[in-house]
Amino acid sequence: MKEFVKEYYGKILQGSGDLKTNACCTTDASPSSPLKQQMANIHPEVASRYYGCGLVAPQRLEGMRILDLGSGSGRDCYLLAQMVGESGFVLGVDMTDEQLEVANRHLEWHRERFVFAQSNLRFVKGYIEQLDQLGLEDNSFDIIVSNCVINLSPDKEAVLREAYRLLKPGGELYFSDVYSDRRVPEALINDPVLYGECLSGALYWNDFHSLANKVGFIDPRLVEDRPLEIGNDEIHEKIGHIGFYSATYRLFKLQGLESHCEDYGQAVIYNGGIPHSEQVFTLDKHHQIEKGRMFPVCGNTYRMLNESRFAPYFTFYGDRSTHYGIYADCGTSIPFDSTPSSVTTTGSGGCC
Repeated sequence: MKEFVKEYYGKILQGSGDLKTNACCTTDASPSSPLKQQMANIHPEVASRYYGCGLVAPQRLEGMRILDLGSGSGRDCYLLAQMVGESGFVLGVDMTDEQLEVANRHLEWHRERFVFAQSNLRFVKGYIEQLDQLGLEDNSFDIIVSNCVINLSPDKEAVLREAYRLLKPGGELYFSDVYSDRRVPEALINDPVLYGECLSGALYWNDFHSLANKVGFIDPRLVEDRPLEIGNDEIHEKIGHIGFYSATYRLFKLQGLESHCEDYGQAVIYNGGIPHSEQVFTLDKHHQIEKGRMFPVCGNTYRMLNESRFAPYFTFYGDRSTHYGIYADCGTSIPFDSTPSSVTTTGSGGCC
């Protein structure tokens, strides 16, 4: 399957329009988006060979060291390179020669476009399940991103485990991918077209949470999600009974997080100052924190803010001396907001 994926994204797909479904297809940033200008600075050939399902640009990136898993033609890397600035660095890893050739072809073009004295970006060939073979040091990246690629990996646990190893304490894995509302049957997983279209390799969302916890990423936070419409009658006939979602998660590398949202009477105030989030800081879909307003948080949320690059922008209140129990809304049902019409199961989840 790995060899098929290399062929699919290297030879069969020559552009975003060659995809057979809508799974790996992100709507461009809206005209009001702060990313619109950065998008306009990306070479047309790089943009035309983009296969992503989300925008992987978290807040506060200036000066950060970022690793992109499955960087493809480099669109996200070139987007992030602008945001980290000349003091930051972006490394893209991909296994497909044809994609890497496109990405590397335009390094100098983008350096000039960004008006940088030297490029702050590099692309290397490698497998995202075997990052240990690339000579990357432990605790060496502030942020790791990935865009609709981990679902294509045959060993997702290895990907998450390596990401945890490479992140600095307090760093985060921020990535978009395709998830399912149930486990995909083995016969469908082995269908190469379904796999290449980012459907049959998708993790059941609850299995993803378990896997993340297993490697050390406790309490994954869902940032945003949307149901996917397959958009292909033949493929829908095969796999349309399963609900699929594009979802963006952020996972923090913090020792000792708890499995649920526990209440210690803690709170934070956002003081502003984060670019493009001056009035409201969004940690995840359940935590939109208004500037200047006292905001109660669970113990995990407190630590995610207090022990990460976001700490200087907050005032923190309370400690862990008194435990008041679990937050009432800390559930275990499907976390996504809505389901495609073909799916009958419903539910909502989340914490705090």
